[in-house]
Amino acid sequence: MLRVARPCVWSLRPARDFFILVTVVFFVILIFIMLQVGIVGLPNVGKSTLFKTLTKKAVDCANFPFCTIEPNVGVVEVPDTRIQTLARISKSEKIIPTAIEFVDIAGLVKNAHKGEGLGNKFLANIREVDMIVHVVRAFEDENVVHVEGGVNPVRDVETIELELAMADVGTVEKRIENVRSKMKAGRTKDLETEESALSKIFIVLQAGKMASTALLTEDEKEIVGDLALLTLKPILYVVNVGEGQKDVSVGLPSETILPISVKIESELVEMSLEDQKVFLRELGLEQSGLDRLIAKCYELLSLITFFTSGEKETRAWTIARGTKAPQAAGVIHTDFEKGFIRAEVIGYDDFVACGGEVGARDTGKLRLEGKEYVMIDGDVCHFRFNV
Repeated sequence: MLRVARPCVWSLRPARDFFILVTVVFFVILIFIMLQVGIVGLPNVGKSTLFKTLTKKAVDCANFPFCTIEPNVGVVEVPDTRIQTLARISKSEKIIPTAIEFVDIAGLVKNAHKGEGLGNKFLANIREVDMIVHVVRAFEDENVVHVEGGVNPVRDVETIELELAMADVGTVEKRIENVRSKMKAGRTKDLETEESALSKIFIVLQAGKMASTALLTEDEKEIVGDLALLTLKPILYVVNVGEGQKDVSVGLPSETILPISVKIESELVEMSLEDQKVFLRELGLEQSGLDRLIAKCYELLSLITFFTSGEKETRAWTIARGTKAPQAAGVIHTDFEKGFIRAEVIGYDDFVACGGEVGARDTGKLRLEGKEYVMIDGDVCHFRFNV
């Protein structure tokens, strides 16, 4: 929060004030376009330690419930070795990776939807994020208290999911009433589709299940997308295991689970890059748990990366899978999308094999793509457009 101690005198410091204004506007825009991932879970499961490890940002990780009250926010670089390779080939002056924003949200307890603990405050914070990382405790440590008296990952998952479901019940119930009221004045296909979708979701929520488990048609999924239900958000379950601990069951699909020892990861980030590589090799791993976490978030959000690369800079850009060339250009600047003519595209492997844009052009690996071209992860692009 900005606190103004005294009025700003713009006329006396125009150059500096203009710079400050531009900087503030830039970061405001960045906040609006950056994806947010909320880290949630019961108190004392390792949420804040994971956040601190991800962002290397000092947060209070004391051993007591509700240590985190206001959500901590940190921007994390998305690891991608391709950007370094492209920059080296293009002899770029700058490298600008893409980033993702993590939000450490206060611990949730049973009956939060009824106002227990920090209940409503927690639920309001989590409703704003794009996806959820649910940290589940599986490690045993008598020095770290558990709010339920003992470690039980399955029970803890059920507790959090029940709270999220109960929080969504009220939202869906109000929407159903509104839709049925409109239907009395005149039925339309859209209203019938929405009423059908909401009824299916309401049934699973009342059973304490996630709205994402409701069997909706594609039309129904699309029509309830603007509800911002907690239980429709993508969820990744990070199982916080102890050192050497394996085969932890939480009763969930394997593709949504990522076992990580947060304690080991917190020690790993304090090592030099060379020591990290040696440590990971000894564990038989190619990536740290944190890198796998960020990559998994991208996967669950169905995101891909394309690049722009030249002498001035090499930069990574994030788009949704299935995005067409004009919309990808619009991520760089809205004028690029409005006046889109064509995209000059080189696949990442071709760019590397040909030693850059000139080599790719000379060997016919540079393609001209139009408005219907669907972007592929790793595309290196130059967009042509009319002003």
